[in-house]
Amino acid sequence: MTDCTPLRPTNTPPLAVADLTNSLTSEPKTWKNSPLISVTQISTSGLLLLFQTAQSMRSLVRTNGGDSRLRHRVLASVFYEASTRTSCSFQAAMMRLGGTFLHVDGGKGGNTSASKKGESLEDTIRCLECYSDVTVLRHPLTGSVQRVALGGGTVKPVINAGDGVGEHPTQALLDAFTIWDELGVSLDVAGGDSKSEKTHTGQLVIIMLGDLKHGRTVHSLAKLLARSAIKHELVLRYCAPPSLEMPSHVKEYVEKFPNTKQEEYTDMREAVQGANVLYVTRVQKERFDNVDDYEKAKGAYIVNNSLMKSATSTMIVMHPLPRVDEIATEVDSDPRACYFRQMENGMFVRMAILALVLGTP
Repeated sequence: MTDCTPLRPTNTPPLAVADLTNSLTSEPKTWKNSPLISVTQISTSGLLLLFQTAQSMRSLVRTNGGDSRLRHRVLASVFYEASTRTSCSFQAAMMRLGGTFLHVDGGKGGNTSASKKGESLEDTIRCLECYSDVTVLRHPLTGSVQRVALGGGTVKPVINAGDGVGEHPTQALLDAFTIWDELGVSLDVAGGDSKSEKTHTGQLVIIMLGDLKHGRTVHSLAKLLARSAIKHELVLRYCAPPSLEMPSHVKEYVEKFPNTKQEEYTDMREAVQGANVLYVTRVQKERFDNVDDYEKAKGAYIVNNSLMKSATSTMIVMHPLPRVDEIATEVDSDPRACYFRQMENGMFVRMAILALVLGTP
């Protein structure tokens, strides 16, 4: 369906993300034609469905390369900020399932005239969905994707690919899938016990390291991990340079979940003691108004072989990429470095999301 036939009534009253809390469950019908704006939409049973679907997508790709379930379906890939991994993995996911895509680069010097002519973001998306079945949208303004997807004007599902320093739900989902898959984590839901050969027991200690103020990936991941009913005591350790700490609104959200403990560190070597996951983020130059502030923060933490020697033999190292110098390339050969496996998982998770949202899981 690539016309403008409404999948839900147009001009309906605007929704808030809070109205969609836990709306995506283990029932595939709850995903069909749904927007994906925030990790708070996904219940624990819905998370398990997504993970199991992503596993099946991995098997599909490795066995047959893909299939044709999304044949004649079109993805609108609309990015007002630069992207390599998110845009390419969504495009690859669509093609692996037999669909195709149209890409709009809405950034400065991009391939669209819409914003240059003064067209509103809402109108641009409404036009593009006349040619497509689902939209993946990234925009620099926090809340912009939510406004477009839930404002009552769009008629087809919109997936948030990052809105400023707000959320990046599909990145958080692929990150959580990677942790679940690599460590054998169990979820406290029917069928949620790990079936992996390496099943995790005891506390699950996850370090978030680097620029936690601007890192929308860690904002979404902290929320998702806290609310996902992991069957272990969860410890989130925040390790950031001064002025780049995890925002209070994220910590306040996580505080609502009694099974999650939050700790703050400035010493990276102290933080890695006994940790299961080291999640590294770069200091984001594009988020700084003052270059001098960026230069002071850059290079505050560097993960190298020396640090890895002080970590446990099973601690995995993750990074949403791109990296600058926060992980030395010498770490790449360490089997605990899973950031490239994490990137591949991004395609499998996004294949699962597209299949669920378009009703063909």
